Amino acid sequence: MQIGEISRRCRVSIRMLRYYESRGLLRPARKASGYRVYDDADVELVERIIALNAAGLTLKTIRGLLPCAHPGTLTFRPCAELQNQVRRTLTEIDARIATLAANRQLLAGYVTRSD
Repeated sequence: MQIGEISRRCRVSIRMLRYYESRGLLRPARKASGYRVYDDADVELVERIIALNAAGLTLKTIRGLLPCAHPGTLTFRPCAELQNQVRRTLTEIDARIATLAANRQLLAGYVTRSD
């Protein structure tokens, strides 16, 4: 499939697909004419990248994690260095959640007060 088709199937812009490629995350095959050619494995890869990025991982971390991935799932083989990065990311997410919860509690106090 061509870039427009994978863009539609994955609901990601063509520009983002090219960006993933420039960052070493995606390596589509090329026709003799230079056009990119994608297959179902590329669709799975893009969906994995999107899911991991939405979970809070940077593209740099995702690039390191992809070689540990099991095809067809979002599970990974143990990679000690990358597990440490995921642990750090989880700690950062937990800190953001705590900050948001505190902010929410503060704001909720403003709307439940009666003057």
